[in-house]
Amino acid sequence: MKLPRRKFLHLAVGAAALPAGSRLAWAQAYPARPVRIIVGFAAGGTVDILARLMGQWLSERLGQQFVIDNRPGAGANIATEAVVKALPDGYTLLFITTTNAVNTTLYDKLNFNFIRDIAPVAGFTRVSNVIVVNPSVPATTVPELIAYAKAHPGKLSMASGGIGTPGHVFGELFKMMTGVNMMHLPYRGGTHVLTDLLAGQVQVCFYPTPAAIEYIRAGKLRALAVTTAARSEALPEIPTLGEFIPGYAASSWQGVGAPKKTSAEIVEKLNTEVNAALGDPKIKARLADLGGEPMPMSPGAFGKFIVDETEKWAKVIKSAGIKPE
Repeated sequence: MKLPRRKFLHLAVGAAALPAGSRLAWAQAYPARPVRIIVGFAAGGTVDILARLMGQWLSERLGQQFVIDNRPGAGANIATEAVVKALPDGYTLLFITTTNAVNTTLYDKLNFNFIRDIAPVAGFTRVSNVIVVNPSVPATTVPELIAYAKAHPGKLSMASGGIGTPGHVFGELFKMMTGVNMMHLPYRGGTHVLTDLLAGQVQVCFYPTPAAIEYIRAGKLRALAVTTAARSEALPEIPTLGEFIPGYAASSWQGVGAPKKTSAEIVEKLNTEVNAALGDPKIKARLADLGGEPMPMSPGAFGKFIVDETEKWAKVIKSAGIKPE
């Protein structure tokens, strides 16, 4: 039986059962050896690039290597479970993504409760997706796409990198809020989606902005809108979906988590350093190049954000009847 999500928010950052002085000394000495950041996706993708950007910053600031450990598979659940089972000593961290919030509802039988078992450490960035269409689609704006989809129900194919991925649930939210009927085609990974979208085998996709931007600039794909509440610095001329569909907002976001019972002092130390990165002009510029914006938060605020996102996507998953592959 699933446990209530909000009930466990206050447990997200637990303090180790050590005297205050000992905890402080331990935190001051941290890290004394390399730290692993486990990423639930393969090397080379947007999530991996962002994790490595953060890991490099932490390595330089804290004097120990923050090593990226890619463990793709099972929709990032393999990576999450590895961190849940790790010692709560600050030396095994999780690079959290939107997928973790989606999986809480998508999967009925997980060996962990994400909100209960992972302590939120820090938000890192939110990245927009962009709704793109093959140029053969006779729609140049969101209202035109909605009108065309309603006039031809089921004719448009909406591709995603897999069931429950951000591109899938963002598209389902769009369908719910507009009443359009597009056929969802899940792929095993975003690369194949892009290949078929460029070839016109599928027509619509909610694709990560960093991966789509060069094809948009080259005119190979037509961008209609970004999914975030604010326009993307990388594509400032492209409107938001919320400009046409009031209340629509969705983003792929990333942050850092640790096993529950990781000491509050270590959590705060990591939070301070990640937030320092997000204030650095070079990091901010790099994030902007990737279509992202900084997401500085306290551990508590990040925990509440995760709970809110989990509940938001739970409604979409249940309404659309999404089931894992």
